[in-house]
Amino acid sequence: MTLTEKILARHAGVDRVSPGEIINAKVDLVLANELSAAVAIGVMRSIKGGGRVFDHSKIALVEDHLVPARDAQSAKLAKLMKDFAAEQQIEHFFDVGRGGIEHVVLPEEGLVAPGEVIVGGDSHTCTYGALGAFATGMGSTDIAAAFLLGEVWLKVPATIKLVYDGALGHLVYAKDVMLATVGALGIDGATYRALEYHGSTIDALSITGRMTMANMAIEAGAKNGIFHADAKALAYVRSKTERDFIVERADADAVYERVLRIDVAALEPQIACPHTPDNVHPVSQVTREEILVDQVFIGSCTNGYIEDLRVAAKILEGKKIASNLRVIVNPGSQKVWMQAAQEGILTTLAAAGCAVNTPGCGACFGGHMGTLADGERCLSTTNRNYVGRMGSPKAEVYLGSPATCAASALTGRITDPRVLELAGV
Repeated sequence: MTLTEKILARHAGVDRVSPGEIINAKVDLVLANELSAAVAIGVMRSIKGGGRVFDHSKIALVEDHLVPARDAQSAKLAKLMKDFAAEQQIEHFFDVGRGGIEHVVLPEEGLVAPGEVIVGGDSHTCTYGALGAFATGMGSTDIAAAFLLGEVWLKVPATIKLVYDGALGHLVYAKDVMLATVGALGIDGATYRALEYHGSTIDALSITGRMTMANMAIEAGAKNGIFHADAKALAYVRSKTERDFIVERADADAVYERVLRIDVAALEPQIACPHTPDNVHPVSQVTREEILVDQVFIGSCTNGYIEDLRVAAKILEGKKIASNLRVIVNPGSQKVWMQAAQEGILTTLAAAGCAVNTPGCGACFGGHMGTLADGERCLSTTNRNYVGRMGSPKAEVYLGSPATCAASALTGRITDPRVLELAGV
């Protein structure tokens, strides 16, 4: 069996599972944010006998999409979830100022471990596959059932094996690798498949780099993205939690639907152009024409880690952003924000002219703190660039790495960070 199949079989209480099979699987953690929780709570209360959650220690509720509340309606949603957490004695409730973006917070807090099954009311729940867990997003009705039962039904996905080899070039990052992967697969090329990541490139990636790649599995339509938990991942998890967990590995004779091999040695920074995440091109092609930007956004559950802020700060240190744009930075969590403050990163970013926000999703999904007007163009470290994703349906969103975004902030146009460095800017 593949890694995903091994984990699902154990949680279904059977010896083996096969792609296409419908199973009921026990869950180790159920996640919701203030948007998905609002519906899930209502559904749960409508179910006969739906008075209490199955286990108050295995549910995580995170205020992150509209924080601090932008208006009375978003404040109402936040209060609904906060009151529910108190009523149900939920152990893992993260309010604004004590959490951040759900997919950054949960691994930080030791709530994710190898071999677990985690479901969440957010499509980017697949982030946790970076630590060897089966993690997937579900609709709020399924989350309501999981709140009550501690299990979900799902179809076992077939697995696509992705093998990456080669060392990443200068100023090329995990985000570039995953953009290239989504470009190769297409936005529906892995629909309801598991993406299983392998290869020497993967072995060398940081944990947060792996989170970036697992996070964007859904952009190719995947059910989940998953990495084997190696020594690096185990060290990370054990630094966060003392609880027991089971590390699974794919069998040597595992059957994959498809194997895709990608050599990253010659990979350059990548740009996803409007209006889909698979409209990906090397930055050298994109910059053949001058593409001015009105906004640069650095953050989100894809690239809001301390590692990402360090990259941006190194490029922006001692410089000023171009006068024709604004730069908005959302650290991924309160802990990332605090570490960035301690390292002087926030001061560096602010001195360059960036607006540094409270941790949260903000502009990524067009919520607030950076939505776009008609005709505006944004280069963002986020994961999606569909029409209207960050505000006006008449705006354009391009996706790139933190390095590409920071370099472009200095010039006011989409820029290859390697060219900028060679120019001594």
